[in-house]
Amino acid sequence: MVYEAQLGHPGGDFSATDILATLYFGVMRYDPSNPRDPQRDRFVMSKGHCTGAFYSVLARAGYFPEADLATYMQPLSMLNGHPNRNYLPGVETNTGPLGHGLPVATGIAIAGQIDKADFRTFVLTGDGELQEGSNWEAALTAGHRKLENLTVIIDRNRLQQGAGTEDTASLDPLDDKWRAFGWHVEIVDGHDHQQLLDLLSASPKGRGKPLCVIANTFKGKGVSFMHDNVAWHHGVPNKDQYEQAMRELV
Repeated sequence: MVYEAQLGHPGGDFSATDILATLYFGVMRYDPSNPRDPQRDRFVMSKGHCTGAFYSVLARAGYFPEADLATYMQPLSMLNGHPNRNYLPGVETNTGPLGHGLPVATGIAIAGQIDKADFRTFVLTGDGELQEGSNWEAALTAGHRKLENLTVIIDRNRLQQGAGTEDTASLDPLDDKWRAFGWHVEIVDGHDHQQLLDLLSASPKGRGKPLCVIANTFKGKGVSFMHDNVAWHHGVPNKDQYEQAMRELV
């Protein structure tokens, strides 16, 4: 998709793919034929620039034909560079400006709490994105309201646009920060499906706290020249790189 569009953020796509696949094919409750089912679990893709992975999973989940992926970022395509709920089924809220996803997801979880609904709300954030203060306002609110049906998953690849997160504005000790805000924290290998599945599929009932999952990942996972390489935050492979990447992924 990125190669044909000549646009995209493949490094972050690959760091998030295992998390998205586990959520959609092992954890979440949803019905592609009824995308606004009130009983559905909600997912917010806060790192909205990583639509290559997100759209691929939505298509495989049945929200729209996989053939439509060929229109990625084309003029008038519903597959924008950032997800738009007005165009695409399965998108809960428009994202792209970083730091907005967790606040929106917190609001969704509060609504569920007020309604005494049993749906769960999941949000996937980048780690560099946590340098936005709006996330910490939301974290404070969620901890205060004991939103046990809310889960934030942090794609902890330690790279952001142009540099490492710890060189830009250090986040560590990240787990202690979330605990201080009233969250239950777990640290997992973000590329280990079984670890992700065991943790995310467990019932949140009785925990009394929202859940923060720090998923240690690698930017560009699965492609040797992209692996842990900040240069591939965004970028487009040339023909030789594209063919090499496809061989390695297969």
